[in-house]
Amino acid sequence: MYSPKYSISNSILRSVSAVEAAKEIIEGAPLVPTYEKQFINDAMIRTIYHGTHIEGNDLTMSETKKVLEGQEVYARPRDVQEVINYRNAIKLIDEIKTQQSPYNIDLLKRIHALTVYRIVAEEKTGVLRNTQVVIKEEGTGKVILSPPPFVEVPFLLDEFFNWLNSDLARDVHPVLRAGIAHYVLVAIHPFVEGNGRTTRALAMLIMLREGYDIKRFFALEEHFDTDLAAYYEVFFKVDAQSPNIAHRELTPWLEYFANVVATELTRIKEKIKRLSVDSRLKMKIGTQIALTERQMKLMEFFADQGDGTMKEFRSVLPMVSDDTILRDLTDLVKKGVVKKEGSTKAARYKLINK
Repeated sequence: MYSPKYSISNSILRSVSAVEAAKEIIEGAPLVPTYEKQFINDAMIRTIYHGTHIEGNDLTMSETKKVLEGQEVYARPRDVQEVINYRNAIKLIDEIKTQQSPYNIDLLKRIHALTVYRIVAEEKTGVLRNTQVVIKEEGTGKVILSPPPFVEVPFLLDEFFNWLNSDLARDVHPVLRAGIAHYVLVAIHPFVEGNGRTTRALAMLIMLREGYDIKRFFALEEHFDTDLAAYYEVFFKVDAQSPNIAHRELTPWLEYFANVVATELTRIKEKIKRLSVDSRLKMKIGTQIALTERQMKLMEFFADQGDGTMKEFRSVLPMVSDDTILRDLTDLVKKGVVKKEGSTKAARYKLINK
């Protein structure tokens, strides 16, 4: 049975600790339904946009959102289909995340079939590759990755899934289990095309199913996509250790992966904290109150600065009229979130209990 080789370094410990701290705050935040929906929709769009952009999709974030909303965009049909496919793969993950069935090759094939629907030939959809593939550097044509021979793929997958479903593997922290799955499946390269998206979807399923749903607010793909050089560099660093996947030491990859999870969840945690009023105010009101998008930006400013004047608020909302800003501030005063000091244009607004 495959058994991953890695060490729990100080870097991994720091990242896992940050994940746990962020998880506690995010899951305990008294967000109103409007916020919940906004965070989930934002994560979904970022996941699909960056998850397909990594693979060369040319749609912009705005165009991706339009496709997801059922609007027409002027783009390559393949790009549009990739976005639709990845949305369907993510929907499947959400649907089966509460199931406790074992992870297996059939599940991997099912995800792959959704991911590459109408993108690859039907006979290769949800089917393990039966040819040798190599990954070449763009421009130079230099071979930078040679996945295992196709005849070894079924055996390697069986070995990996036997480990993933074992009692030994269940003792591994879910973030690390997801990271190990991410690396090993990309290294095996089970399919002719669509390996990255299929693998990242399965890694996400591991986190969601094993207690790290975290309200489905996160989008790890954004961090991979915005620094692809780092993403590939750490992959190749581990790949270069040995032709045999089982002999490779995964610590560098797990340090990178755990840091990506920690960075994303910490970002969300900080955003939620900025949207939350002081704990004493929460006790006074009883729950978090609903704010408009403009008021959320004002609250972020208040959380950072404590108070401000109209001149400062104009920099926060540069495309909004003074009258509109004033109405938003007056509403915050009525809700007991901020207080006004002074009655002229130079009046200051302060966060209550700040």
